[in-house]
Amino acid sequence: MSWPASLQARLALSVGLVLTVLWLLAATVTAVLVRGEMDEVFDSALRETAERILPLAVTDIVGREDQGVTQRLAPIREHDEFFTYLVRDAEGRILLQSHAADPAVFPPWDGPGFRQTATHRTYNDAALQGTIRITVAEPLAHRASVLRDIQMGLGLPLLIVLPVALAAIILAVRFSLDPLRRFRASLEARGARDLSEVPAGDLLTEIGPLAATLNSLLARLREAFEAERSFAANAAHELRTPLAGAIAQAQRLRSETGDRAAAQRAADIEEALKRLTRRTERIMQLARAEGGRLQSETAYDARATLRIVIEDMARSPEAPDLALDLPDSPVLSTIDPDALGIVCRNLVENALRHGAAHGEVGVLLTPDGDLIVSNAGPVVDRDRLARLTERFQQDVQKPGSSGLGLTIVAAIADRTGSRLTLASPRPGAADGFQARFQLPLAADEA
Repeated sequence: MSWPASLQARLALSVGLVLTVLWLLAATVTAVLVRGEMDEVFDSALRETAERILPLAVTDIVGREDQGVTQRLAPIREHDEFFTYLVRDAEGRILLQSHAADPAVFPPWDGPGFRQTATHRTYNDAALQGTIRITVAEPLAHRASVLRDIQMGLGLPLLIVLPVALAAIILAVRFSLDPLRRFRASLEARGARDLSEVPAGDLLTEIGPLAATLNSLLARLREAFEAERSFAANAAHELRTPLAGAIAQAQRLRSETGDRAAAQRAADIEEALKRLTRRTERIMQLARAEGGRLQSETAYDARATLRIVIEDMARSPEAPDLALDLPDSPVLSTIDPDALGIVCRNLVENALRHGAAHGEVGVLLTPDGDLIVSNAGPVVDRDRLARLTERFQQDVQKPGSSGLGLTIVAAIADRTGSRLTLASPRPGAADGFQARFQLPLAADEA
């Protein structure tokens, strides 16, 4: 038999089996001891019966007028007679017997003391120099019946006590393992990126070191991830200034040179540096999305943040065609305003880059907190649509993108408990692309 995988089941089963074996062992030892004591008591009763009846029998027999006549004592009332006796003379003639005595079960006289046949236990005694002899017999079945009753009395409680004891053991084990279940529940409730310390103050002494080791591992992982994110953010930040200077030098070189080929090379260098600048900005945003604080302590109206971002993008030199649609009532959200700005900017820039050349990009915020960015353009096939949130998924037909925009939005959605849904074609249309980001709402709005 294989042991169950559950620690609670193993403890309950093992303790229950030990309790059952110990109870059976104790009942067996008790029965053996009781049988020895019972034999002593019944042997004493046999002897005392013979010693009490023999003087009375001698008086009765000596005072008889007719010697050698068998006399059977009549019972005063009907009852079970466990002890029967015979009084015999030296020649073996029966002089006196109890009313239920069967002479066939009494063995021949062979001296005083205890004897045992296949069916009876007897005691012999004699008086008047052995001329009057008494034999008291007790059926062995009587002793066996009494022993069975004792064994039943010891065994029957098992049918009641053991189930109650097992139930008590299960409850006790379950109660004792409650801290471990709470510890497991706290682990299961965590997000994939939550590496904070797990409270383990009420754990059992045997489990405490395991929790301490787990918290130590989480701390080392947290430090490693933070170091990685910090390196990426710092590297991207430190590159911004030299990149800006390099772009300025390329622009100056292009304006000062009279060689058309050199001017074109300077323009190519400027464009490459701008792509590198955009990529460093995306890396900074990704580091922020994966490691920064993305929840606001107080709820705010998300409409104001979206309005600022869209108005800022509309003032760019390319002047994209953006259609912002906001609800009339406030939409209270708990996402950090900067994080919401990053989400909106990346979704809009993705729509502008990969949508139709002169198509309008729609930005809609519903009263339920759904930020929907949609654009016209070619349909994205299902396989590629499923991989768009992976890092560096670039459109080979439109080079120059970082391939991190939707990755950043997906990371923010994961960290804030939101949901990013991509669809192509747009719902209700034959072409285009739509991204739906569910904002985390305040408690009274959810």
